Amino acid sequence: MSTQKHIHLIGICGTAMASLAGLLKQRGCKVTGSDNAVYPPMSTFLANLGIPVQQPYAESNLKPRPDLVVVGNAISRGNPEVEYLLNERIPFQSMAQVLHEYFITGRESLVVAGTHGKTTTTSMLAWIFQTAGLNPSFLVGGIAENFGSSFALKQGKHIILEGDEYDTAFFDKGPKFLHYFPDSIILTSVEFDHADIYTDLAAVKTAFKRLVNLVPQRGVIIAADDTPNVRECVAKAFCKVESYGKAADSHWRVTDVEFLPTVTRWKLRRGGELFAEVQSDLAGEYNVMNATAAAALAAHYGVSAEAITEAIRSFRSVKRRLEVKAEVNGITIIDDFAHHPTAIAEALKALRSRYPKARLWAICEPRSNTLRRRVFQHELGESLAVADHVVLAKIFKPEAIAETDRLSTEQVVLELNAKGRPAYEAADADDIVTRIAPQLRPGDVVAVLSNGGFGGIYEKLPERLRQLSSAGASS
Repeated sequence: MSTQKHIHLIGICGTAMASLAGLLKQRGCKVTGSDNAVYPPMSTFLANLGIPVQQPYAESNLKPRPDLVVVGNAISRGNPEVEYLLNERIPFQSMAQVLHEYFITGRESLVVAGTHGKTTTTSMLAWIFQTAGLNPSFLVGGIAENFGSSFALKQGKHIILEGDEYDTAFFDKGPKFLHYFPDSIILTSVEFDHADIYTDLAAVKTAFKRLVNLVPQRGVIIAADDTPNVRECVAKAFCKVESYGKAADSHWRVTDVEFLPTVTRWKLRRGGELFAEVQSDLAGEYNVMNATAAAALAAHYGVSAEAITEAIRSFRSVKRRLEVKAEVNGITIIDDFAHHPTAIAEALKALRSRYPKARLWAICEPRSNTLRRRVFQHELGESLAVADHVVLAKIFKPEAIAETDRLSTEQVVLELNAKGRPAYEAADADDIVTRIAPQLRPGDVVAVLSNGGFGGIYEKLPERLRQLSSAGASS
């Protein structure tokens, strides 16, 4: 790749695309991009890298003509930039193709895959390798706080990747992670998701089985043992499989978990023998499992128990994963990316363990392609019921989902009320802020659950609370 090459990314504000943009910039390329949904943290991240983002999509964004265009997986035919590059025969590739061709080739590829926990586990694994002095390159779908970045291009022989099962591009409908040709993988979980591209759970499992089939005999698969779906997906692996979990026969077994006010502690056993006593600042059992998976793969690559425990102890999480956005007059506002019922439930349970005496509010925006659909109609209510109070926004862009397939937010609210959980539906972020702010009191914890910008609620709610506080103080 010429260091003077001009590469343009369509859909640059996607987390993986923004990370790729950073890698390309670090390689010395001229990088530009375009998007129509620009919001923090990725917009700020790109600005700090000095990468210009043009909006909206337009033919003019491809002038002067770039040497290569990277097309994000959210981009479809009809996009003016796609139509222009096809007409003008501008070379184009997917994000996964570019990543493989220019960054994976020549390195040892370690891939973290699964329906849940990928981003945190990938970030933990990269931090463990960094703490051990292995200087890994990495790409993750979020800002890893220890690095202040979602990517790194370093001199070590390993590249650590978040493996996404979502499709690759409009011209390549296979999962992105099949381009990563892993030497070893972590498989955290397998559930139905991405209802816009997978017809059912069997189709999802097929994708993960294909990933497993790419791992060479010399590699290893670190597999969660608490679900038959994962066990099925790794059953025909050609390499060694090491299970992790709380079961008596787990190769990597978690025991003696303690959820304390500011830390979580547990013992980690390897093949029945004590491997380490582990401590993390992160809350929730799911983060115990994420850390355990990362520790297991790192140990396979020769990282000592001492380096692993130090890295987990000093790991500072990922942006938008139970991130404290503000604390106003004793009210704590948390941002979490959870957008699947299982992830929502685990995030809320983690907050229960960290704030056991708090009144817990869940503000949820059904925004993902799956959550906007009826497929988890009942499960969404079950997961939100972990909270004491629930506010459900209307689904994002409802017109994109056929009414017969669309989630009924009204039904979710009715089911929650029937369980004795105060819940209501609100029109948008402004409506939520207006209604909820006067009801909040010191000691409350508010979890905002969305995989998007959610109308700026992360800034609007703290600001409104400050305004109410100032008005109360002056009256």
